[in-house]
Amino acid sequence: MGCIQKYSSFKVIIFLIQDLNIIFKGNLHMVQPLFTESAKNTYSNDDNLREEKFRVFYGTFVDTPVLGEFRIRYQTSVGVESRSGTILFINENSSDPMGDVSRFDPTIEESNVEVIELKSHFTSFFFPGFIDTHIHASQYPNTGIFGKSTLLDWLIKYTFPLEQSLENDDISKDVYTKIVKRTLSHGTTTACYYTTIHASSAKIMAQICSKLGQRAMIGKVCMDLNSPDFYTEKNVNDSLKSTLDVVDYIFNEIKKPIILPVLTPRFAPSCSRELMLGLSKIASSYPDGLHIQTHLSENIKEINWAKELFPECKSYTEIYNKYGMLSNKTILAHCIHLDDDEIKLIKENKSGISHCPISNSSLTSGECKVRELLNENIKIGLGTDVSAGYSTSILDNARQAHLVSRHLAMKYDNREKRDSVKLSVEDVLYLATLGGAKVLELDDKIGTFDIGKHFDTQLIDLNVKGSPVDVFDWQIPDINNGNENDIFTLKELLYKWFFNSDDRNVAKVWVDGLEVISK
Repeated sequence: MGCIQKYSSFKVIIFLIQDLNIIFKGNLHMVQPLFTESAKNTYSNDDNLREEKFRVFYGTFVDTPVLGEFRIRYQTSVGVESRSGTILFINENSSDPMGDVSRFDPTIEESNVEVIELKSHFTSFFFPGFIDTHIHASQYPNTGIFGKSTLLDWLIKYTFPLEQSLENDDISKDVYTKIVKRTLSHGTTTACYYTTIHASSAKIMAQICSKLGQRAMIGKVCMDLNSPDFYTEKNVNDSLKSTLDVVDYIFNEIKKPIILPVLTPRFAPSCSRELMLGLSKIASSYPDGLHIQTHLSENIKEINWAKELFPECKSYTEIYNKYGMLSNKTILAHCIHLDDDEIKLIKENKSGISHCPISNSSLTSGECKVRELLNENIKIGLGTDVSAGYSTSILDNARQAHLVSRHLAMKYDNREKRDSVKLSVEDVLYLATLGGAKVLELDDKIGTFDIGKHFDTQLIDLNVKGSPVDVFDWQIPDINNGNENDIFTLKELLYKWFFNSDDRNVAKVWVDGLEVISK
């Protein structure tokens, strides 16, 4: 994205709006303690204030570089360059993390190295930060409130009035500060956010994510049709101009690699053909392209409505394809009721899907057949879909993804077929991390512990005060024995974490190598 800064932002906006008008005319060496008394944010908003420390993290590292498999590395040191937040070395089976630094670069002085070592290598471990590929920050106050509504009724009764209220900057600041802190506390290091139709609200969200240190994509919602009078954009050009204003602000005012814009047509029924074409032109006008996020095939009534509004298209997905919304940087939320042709279109465009199991159940939208989509090599991550989803926790959604797959399996009598649609714990944790990174086209930067990637990480501790997870002494393995049963026992502890833990077990969180949460 570096070359984007070479553009004169004002000229880009004028050029695009003029062009679109033509189109539409007529239409240290120390061991840190694991915990402190209370949660605090330790992120420095000023990159110039990043400490010139070389940090080494030492303990057990768990990730899922391959769908369906844990990679567990014991007694491992991971060296992180503090300024860039990049992993420079990984040394497994190490007993001397300080020595690992010296062997990596003899010129690094010991006084400039900080070692973060786990007290226990088995009841605490490092895990990649969770990635939320679909979340409506502006809806956070409504979390858990949806009554008996299904999607379209819920939007009118609960969602649009709340989103309109965030035109007030003070309300935006309050809501966005709370949701970023909350998601970080759950171990979410990256989130793809919807805000509102107001440019000012999206800018505030970008400021807060930057200040609190969360990696984020920020989208100003675009909607110019079939929306309530009190919450709609006046015309196409106003929507595009305010969108460009937000994009320009993020690139040229926020100016942080961890904060990116994402173009956000709410869904096809609320967007004109001209608006989608305009957003497509904006996306392609940037050298690396821009991300696009929207909703697709969430609810049967919604699908039928979209097809009525766009009779020239055979399917809901074809609408997005025809009007330039599908690319390798497109994030499609839900995708519950896709037909084979739609799956083919998504695959051909290399677009990604955000699976939102809690939301899908809460609004009785349906059960996404995730395994079938994975078998088609479609990129899939997880989304909380706050506030239709009642939980801000990606781990909660991973659990529900696991269970929903079993409900799908119950529909089949054939055992082989049942087993083929189920998702394992390892599968859904992959979706929560590397799968989400792939959906956001960030898998070269985050999602696993690999050299060259950024250190976006959560420290999980099963023995924190008040932990909902009880671990007995006889359940703690002795890996030094090299006994396969002990190795299996460690995986069982991971299952206990998966099913029983909550945010209390997220002891620390780092984004881009910087500690942003400590509890």
